[in-house]
Amino acid sequence: VTIQRNLSKGIAFMNQLQVQLEQIQPLHQPSMDMAVRRWNSIAKPLNSLGLLEKTITQIAGITENHHIDISKRCAVILCADNGVVAEGISQVGSEITALVAQSLAVSQTSVTVMAKAAKADVIPVDIGIAADISVKGLRSKKIAYGTQNMLHTPAMTKEQTLQAIQVGIDLVAALKQEGYRLIATGEMGIGNTTTSSAIASVLLKSPVEKVTGKGAGLSSDGLRHKIDVIAQTIKKHNPNCNDPIDVLSKVGGLDIAGMTGLFLGGAIHRVPVVIDGFVSGAAALLAVNICPKVQPYLIPSHVSKEPAAAMILEALRLKPLINCELCLGEGTGAVAVFPLLEMAADIYQTMSTFEQFDMEPYQPLT
Repeated sequence: VTIQRNLSKGIAFMNQLQVQLEQIQPLHQPSMDMAVRRWNSIAKPLNSLGLLEKTITQIAGITENHHIDISKRCAVILCADNGVVAEGISQVGSEITALVAQSLAVSQTSVTVMAKAAKADVIPVDIGIAADISVKGLRSKKIAYGTQNMLHTPAMTKEQTLQAIQVGIDLVAALKQEGYRLIATGEMGIGNTTTSSAIASVLLKSPVEKVTGKGAGLSSDGLRHKIDVIAQTIKKHNPNCNDPIDVLSKVGGLDIAGMTGLFLGGAIHRVPVVIDGFVSGAAALLAVNICPKVQPYLIPSHVSKEPAAAMILEALRLKPLINCELCLGEGTGAVAVFPLLEMAADIYQTMSTFEQFDMEPYQPLT
């Protein structure tokens, strides 16, 4: 009876997801055309702000509005534990996830300091911490008390996976209602570079050793053990690379599932959502595999120092805005591009035109 009930719930969640994905439309071309005309009218060399111009134009297409407003922005940090930590694939234990989640809520982590400088709010979300936490500022969307140890059993049921994706989609809708116009993705979950490497290996069809790094500071021996655990997990569960939900449920995590939902929600609700680093990139890769129409909505921030980060961006056909060799997580890389985007938006909105300066405009040359 329980199995049948869970199967019915899973089908209901899948049907709900399909209905929402059908709402995704292409970027709004008229708004993008008007943004390009505005850029070309500004008194500066054509295309001289490079990717910043393209990103502001992309935001116009996402929001269906060539008037760019990213003044209210936030970083959503999905916090969850991973059962595979029991295999010793990380330098620290799962208890650190809860401690950092509490620190996020009281603005005492790296990303909260950066977000303050970037004029952004930080919104930590408990989607699967292996403990009950009651602290002001931490939104509770708990699906489970962490995932199962994926070395021995699939990390999540498909029902849990789809439920976590829906949490991410619903968060975007709620944040849009609260007035947020730009969202950075972030995560906190000990062991999530292990789950991300497993996802990357399957979806990129790449050897485990090529996509796996030291995460938050493993030794060389620790890295070899991590690679072995991932390889054994993939061999045991044989996730289907053509079924991203199967991949996510077998070797993923609740934080990654929630972030996958954030990217899907950004396309559904037409809100710009910024990819952070490797873990966030794995979620973006999953989102595009679930629904290819999401790809034009993705905004990259940086290329992480983790080995597969650049591979994921290449697979997604995205160019990072910055390269600082970051690998901290928590959404720090995504928040780091907020000031760049704000500066670009200010130029776009306020700078004088060639006509106002009584100058001949630059002409495109071939």
